[in-house]
Amino acid sequence: MKLPVTPSLRLDGRRAVVTGAGRGIGFAAAAALAQAGAEVTLVARTGVEIEAAAAGIVAQGGSAEAATLDVSDLAAVDAFFAERPAFHVLVNNAGTNRPKPLWDVTVEDYDAVLDLNLKSAFFVAQSCVRAMMAAGEGGSLIHMGSQMGHVGGPNRSLYCASKWALEGMSKAMALDLAAHGIRSNTIAPTFIETPMTRPFFEDEAFLSSVLAKIKLGRLGTVEDLMGAVLFLASDASAMMTGTSLVVDGGWTAD
Repeated sequence: MKLPVTPSLRLDGRRAVVTGAGRGIGFAAAAALAQAGAEVTLVARTGVEIEAAAAGIVAQGGSAEAATLDVSDLAAVDAFFAERPAFHVLVNNAGTNRPKPLWDVTVEDYDAVLDLNLKSAFFVAQSCVRAMMAAGEGGSLIHMGSQMGHVGGPNRSLYCASKWALEGMSKAMALDLAAHGIRSNTIAPTFIETPMTRPFFEDEAFLSSVLAKIKLGRLGTVEDLMGAVLFLASDASAMMTGTSLVVDGGWTAD
């Protein structure tokens, strides 16, 4: 009897791009892809930060370059993808949040959250996909969603709106792109401790409320997401498209 062979998690010879890659989840995603053999381009607005991040990956034997890019500048996004070889993997990670009760939300808050979390994510994916299609090699789009794209949350009306929309966007993209061998999925994390989120957890009442809903009893770490990124980028997930990997410690199971 012929023994089935587990699909490889290796990414040797593949090119990957990660937005919002200077720190936190984006940096961890870039590190995971590089550790699996991908050539990774780290993208962020802050040049010093991503240059340091890329240098850290290279120092550990990975292949990484830094590219300063504001993903809200759609002309610059188009130019970025047009002047490079097509990528095989996109981690659409850049995002923001302005938590507040819905009655305090301003138009400026709305534009800041929806423009980055949804509009920029859409057009980054579009520019990346056009190059993928022209190259005819297929690929994987990984959009960084949230458990808040599957449930609601207090003070999260804008964030939930953007992340629920990202889920629908990814499903529709999966249908458009399937014939081209390009997959589109999301990762939906729970609260992850990063430099950006750490100050929120200094509020003991907030931390307690979060831990009460994470059934595994702890905050997530960036390492908790690295396997999900690698899985969706690799041949191990070749039959997955239009769905979401929910990495939430049981939050949405209740």
